[in-house]
Amino acid sequence: MDIGKKLKDLRIKNDLTLEELASRSELTKGFLSQVERNLTSPSISTLEDLLEALGTNLSEFFQSDQEEKIVFHTQDFFVDEKDEYTIEWVIPNAQKNEMEPILLTIHGHERSKEMECHNGEEFGYILKGNVTLVRGNKKYRLKAKETFYMDGKESHYFINNGSSDAKILWVTTPPMF
Repeated sequence: MDIGKKLKDLRIKNDLTLEELASRSELTKGFLSQVERNLTSPSISTLEDLLEALGTNLSEFFQSDQEEKIVFHTQDFFVDEKDEYTIEWVIPNAQKNEMEPILLTIHGHERSKEMECHNGEEFGYILKGNVTLVRGNKKYRLKAKETFYMDGKESHYFINNGSSDAKILWVTTPPMF
């Protein structure tokens, strides 16, 4: 980590000059300039004083600034293949999120896993094939380019009505898989 650069960026973000930061932290402008250019290193107590003057603390300052990943590629997917169906988790570690999208492929004349009732909602888009959504004692026929949206108050599953694979983009909240 480039402490000097990070301190300078924080100072600029707070719209402070070196002179203003020096006054607030009771350090000299020259010393702060050297710290920002990595010509010297502040002690821990001096760094704490600087960070307090900049409205933060050691914990926040050293927290990883790892950028959140927002684009995922097929090599990021996790696949679980069963005889009847295949689940592809298209967002790694989605269990930590509020919703979980998966690609569900149901093989010809097979059915999906039964989802138990839960407190949440589900959305699906039929990408390929013809399926029957069985929810409680009701059945709903869906074909490619059709959608479903429901709460999770009743257990449910899908049946593939055709001989070729059916594919569904399925999003649940909270994560269920």
